[in-house]
Amino acid sequence: MHHRLKDTFWLAGRDYRNEWQMSGFFILALAAVLGPMLILFGLKFGIVGSMLDNLIEDPRNREIRPVGSGRYNRAWIEELRNRPEVAFIVPRTRAIAATIELKSETGNRILPVEMIPTDRGDPLLKHQQMAQGLQQLILSDSAARKLKVQPGDEISGSLTRRFKGRSERVHLPIQVTDVAKLASFSRDGAFVPLYLVESAEDFRDGRAVPALGWGGSAGDDKDRTYPSFRLYTRSIYDVSPMSDALAKLGIEVSTRAADIDIVRSMDRNLSAVFWLIAIIGLAGFSLSLSASLWANVDRKRKELSVLRLVGLRTADIVWFPVIQSIFTAFFGWLTASLIYLGVSFTINRMFASQLESGDTLCHLLPAHFLIALVLTLAAAILAASMAGYRAARIEPSEGLRDI
Repeated sequence: MHHRLKDTFWLAGRDYRNEWQMSGFFILALAAVLGPMLILFGLKFGIVGSMLDNLIEDPRNREIRPVGSGRYNRAWIEELRNRPEVAFIVPRTRAIAATIELKSETGNRILPVEMIPTDRGDPLLKHQQMAQGLQQLILSDSAARKLKVQPGDEISGSLTRRFKGRSERVHLPIQVTDVAKLASFSRDGAFVPLYLVESAEDFRDGRAVPALGWGGSAGDDKDRTYPSFRLYTRSIYDVSPMSDALAKLGIEVSTRAADIDIVRSMDRNLSAVFWLIAIIGLAGFSLSLSASLWANVDRKRKELSVLRLVGLRTADIVWFPVIQSIFTAFFGWLTASLIYLGVSFTINRMFASQLESGDTLCHLLPAHFLIALVLTLAAAILAASMAGYRAARIEPSEGLRDI
């Protein structure tokens, strides 16, 4: 069996090579159909894929912001933190209390900045050196430029309040541990540990902060509630479910779910269009190849019947057009892949100046080429099945009549 199949493969290959003009036309015809489809899918995957990657990579797209003010205690915050959709959550104090005035030796003014509570795992501070303790912070890019400071520099922070009819100001030496990227926070701000923001709120409310030596009335920290929180989901796909869960709790939130849905909808629609075009193109080529192989079998009835006379069985003859269609599929796919590589290189080079570093407008993964090969082989074998059926009906006696 193995020997006969090897002979059939060798004979089909020799016949395919001898009729190289016709074989070449079939290969070019397949490449003319498959090449544009690879380019189309490469553009779809490159453009929409880059948009999805940007959505996924940008942590701001995973942020869920509560609208308005509420009353959230620590137990509620911890309960939310334990949900599988939540990657990061930290409470926020009142915005009016979460400000601090900063002054550096190199800067020429006192700069009021917003304090943003942070903790380990903050998505906005990926790869940044975290602030530790009450006398360290991470400045936003805007604030660092205005204060003219760099990581490691020492600055002075101050807070003011009205307490028992008197104006009071306290000073706090602070070290800049790092500078956040501009995309993390575009305004004048400082990422600080939650306890420092709580301490600033306590000071302004007239409560004592023993850890920093700030006097005031005694307060019970156990009953502390927060008007808001910073929350980031694990994935952009968790934004909508988490928003719905908060809505059921009566919490109105603001997200970028609409932008995410637009890109995901675009991905689905373009995928549907691509597969529609691919199915029509492959079906058309399969029908054309099937008709050509059928005609080729009819043209070689004498030769195939002689092969039956010399010992090849029906199953071996069926493999004859199938093997030739596999040759066409493989070389057509190879030609289409080379066409795609040339065109995609040209497209990416033309738009290189308009793309961010590392982005490509037309891009395919190795797996996509493999899938295209498998689909092409499947379509070619399916097309050859009719010709194989035709070849199986050839009788050995047809060769005798012509001898």
